[in-house]
Parts: sequence; C-alpha cells; structure tokens
Amino acid sequence: MGINWDWQDAAGVFPLLLEAFVTKTLVLTVVGSLIAAALGLVWAVALRELPTPVSKVLAWVLDVIRMTPLPLQAFFLYYVFVQLDVMTIAFIVLGVHYSTYMAESYRAGIESIRKGQWEAATALSLPKSRTWRAVIVPQALRATLPSLGNWAIAMFKDTPFLIVIGVAEMVTSAREYGGENFTYVEAFTIAGLIFLAASYPTAVLMRRLEKRLAY
Repeated sequence: MGINWDWQDAAGVFPLLLEAFVTKTLVLTVVGSLIAAALGLVWAVALRELPTPVSKVLAWVLDVIRMTPLPLQAFFLYYVFVQLDVMTIAFIVLGVHYSTYMAESYRAGIESIRKGQWEAATALSLPKSRTWRAVIVPQALRATLPSLGNWAIAMFKDTPFLIVIGVAEMVTSAREYGGENFTYVEAFTIAGLIFLAASYPTAVLMRRLEKRLAY
C-alpha cells in the first residue's frame, strides 16, 4: 500500500507545528533544563554534604523519581496541584524528573576532581561555601557540561509525554491536526523533521564540546 503525500497539506500544517514548537516544546525544554540543572547541582552537593542518614533518604527519593515514568509523575501532579496551570506543572515535572539524572552527572564530575584540590582548599582555610563555589563547581561543570546537554536533548524528546495532562506541544498539535484534516502522514512527518532539525545539530555540538573540554 502506497503512502499518499500531499504537499499542500504539508505546507498547511508546517506553520501550526512550528508555532507549537517555539511556544511550547522549545519553552518547555529551555525552562525545564534550567530547573533541572540548578536542582541537579543542589542534589549532588547535598548528597555529599548532608549527614549520612539524611543523604541516604535523599538518594532514595531521587531514585524513586528517576525510576518512575515521567507521564505518571505528570498525571500525579496534575491531580494533586489542581490550582496550577498545565504549563507550570509541566515545568515542574520536567525539571524535577531530569534533575535526578543531572545530579548523577554532577556527582561523577565532583568525584573526578583530584583529592589535592580539596586538600589545597582546606590548607588555605577556605570556607566550605567558597570551596564549592570557586574550586569544585567550576571544575565539575567543565567535566559534566556535555552530559547535561545530552540530558536536555533527552528532555526535548520527552515533551510529547506531557499529552497526558493536556499540554498542546508540537506532537499533540500534529495529532490533533491530523485527526481534523485526515493528514496524519504529513503532520507527523513534519513534526519529526522539526524534532530532527532541532536535536541533531545540538547533539553534534555536544560531541564537539565534549572533545574540546576533555582533559
């Protein structure tokens, strides 16, 4: 069975999907990534600095978040925080969920720092906050930045899961347009091409950045 492709339908759906991409998918990815990067660093530092019993509890909570599906978490928060709009819930879900992965990247970067760096900071009597801010975090970021970028790309590809709470991002818009106009092939193909056009150059950039930052 051949696939019927209509260029007129493709041209008609493209502006709609591009708008959904810019106003929803891209915004969700950027804001979610910023939240995840900030929280991930907080989790990584807390896991190292908090007393062992507390850090173990925190590690367990992060594992639970990391090992449960993102759509399930979105669905749960949607019905718990009914007073929030769906975009706010989407930001929270993406940010918190991916912060658990970014925390692991930060942790690996922190552990890669040579012991002598910590000893030098202690010998200089640097306060712990300044040690983290001026010595540890800059070096950890250098080691983890490519990994953080890869998690942001993964988040970008996971935005369609937010359909469970009614977020009309690009794939949802493609499905709705296809259903109304019986042009699923054109709608989903254009959506896939937009995803590819956005994610592939970013992935290439992350690989180059990883090589440049390699010690």
